[in-house]
This record gives sequence, C-alpha cells and structure tokens, in this order.
Amino acid sequence: MGPKRIVGLLLLVAGVAFLVIGMNASHSIADQVSNTFAGRFTQTTTWYIVGGLTAAVVGLVLLMSGRK
Repeated sequence: MGPKRIVGLLLLVAGVAFLVIGMNASHSIADQVSNTFAGRFTQTTTWYIVGGLTAAVVGLVLLMSGRK
C-alpha cells in the first residue's frame, strides 16, 4: 500500500469521524435553538459537517486514484 492510499484512508476515516461528531452535535439543545431562531446550525457544527464531508471525499478520491 503506497503512501497516497494510506493518506487517503486516514482522510476518509477522519472525515467520517468528523461527520459523525457534527451530526451528533446538530442534535444538541444549543443547535436546536439556533436552528429554530436563526434557521441554521452553530458555526462549529457546520464546520464539523462540511470539514468531515470534504475530508471524506478527498480521502475517497485518493483511495480510488491509487488503484490500477
């Protein structure tokens, strides 16, 4: 397994972990109140979700590009 695939796997795992953390945080009381009154989640929760998705997609692309 080359270094490109290892980095891809690490990014994929970290991205999924951050996505799960962000989704769990979106169910907190603070985020529910923010979503009710402002129509959006808190900034921290949004960064977890967006960052998790981005890292997971980049990791998946790196994993797939390493295949022959």
